[in-house]
Amino acid sequence: MMPRNANVVKISYNDLVTACSNEDSSSSVDDLIEQAFGKANSSSLGIIAITDIPSLPSLRTKLLPLAPKLAALPPQQLEEITAPESQYQVGWSHGREKLEGDKLDFSKGSYYANPLTDDLVESMLQRRRYNAASQLGDGDNDNDESHVHGKQQMEELLKWDESLNQIQNEEELRQLASANPAFFAPNVWPTKSLPELENSLKEMGQLIHRVGVYLAKCCDSYVAARCPGYKPNTLESILLHSKCCKARLLHYFAKDDTSDSSNNNNNVDDGDNNNSGIADDTQFSSWCGWHNDHGSLTGLVPAMYHDENGNIVQCPDEDAGLYIKSRNGDLVGPVKLPENALAFQVGETMQVHTGGWLHATPHAVRGCKKGGISRSTFAVFMEPEYHSSMDLPAGRSVSDTQYEEAEKSLPKTVRTLRSRWKLGMNFGEFSEATFAAFH
Repeated sequence: MMPRNANVVKISYNDLVTACSNEDSSSSVDDLIEQAFGKANSSSLGIIAITDIPSLPSLRTKLLPLAPKLAALPPQQLEEITAPESQYQVGWSHGREKLEGDKLDFSKGSYYANPLTDDLVESMLQRRRYNAASQLGDGDNDNDESHVHGKQQMEELLKWDESLNQIQNEEELRQLASANPAFFAPNVWPTKSLPELENSLKEMGQLIHRVGVYLAKCCDSYVAARCPGYKPNTLESILLHSKCCKARLLHYFAKDDTSDSSNNNNNVDDGDNNNSGIADDTQFSSWCGWHNDHGSLTGLVPAMYHDENGNIVQCPDEDAGLYIKSRNGDLVGPVKLPENALAFQVGETMQVHTGGWLHATPHAVRGCKKGGISRSTFAVFMEPEYHSSMDLPAGRSVSDTQYEEAEKSLPKTVRTLRSRWKLGMNFGEFSEATFAAFH
């Protein structure tokens, strides 16, 4: 199968912010969301680029060169920032993930951290303590404008936080965190071996999060106009309030000139995928296997390539990079992004929360055929907290959310959404099912 060119839908940052300042998303932004994400467009790629973002190029230049430096640290120093108890979802991870079959992925190394909080459990505990204190009502500074605004924001957050109704006390939350370390483990930073990483990662991660909140608000307007049972501001509230945010700094290792550019591990069947598979899908996934993101929204920084000496270079292979399968099965790529743009991709959780009006699409990364060239990038996975529901909008069904025709176009190695998500699950349970499928 020959891929077609990737014509990624683009929205300028200023247009996005302007649309968010209005009560309703502008019709032009609405149309662009339809082209990029919408279920009515079977050729949609599930990706959109937000261009002309202030400070992005400088933050990119500051962060991405740290990926090969991190990957080149001595084994002992990498071991110090490896957290097997988190199922390798915090700190350094290499050769722990399985995306295509049972073969461990050694093509890339990853560093995971939460850019919004170093300790998710402590952030949730602080919220609970505020809730308890607010119910006592001490009355101090009640007329101070900043205090009133901050109190309103916190009250909105507390209404959103479903854990307050499901966890009785702090000890119960700590026990939950201990039983689910992949979700709750605190950050582990290379403070001695690469101290500059923490600030660079947090700056970029928080920028991506801010832009993602704007985009989520426009997506809310798009879905609400088409889905009568949709709860207003669903996506914006998740991204705005949730402290569960996973950043991933990725380094794709250089291959030698004789290495095979394709993966041969294409015989996976989750027992629930009607797709017969296209044998040559895996030739486009030598750096990262085909998969869907399982969170709400993923923000992605344009990749950077390096030679054997760590110098930044243009990729010498025009076929290397990100590939996407549209919902109708078209193979598209490689995706090229301007350096001043962030890409955002729909995740499966957003697909559920919108009842299928917005759709995740499978994607993979094809390696550079020229030896000695490595690739670095950075992704931020924005998602709900553990207790957030995975309910559908009123009036939408499971078949609306994951219809069979779209499943038939999945690469054979991509596990279907319905093989991991069931009605009644919360996000934590869905995440655990997904981690189990890929680790």
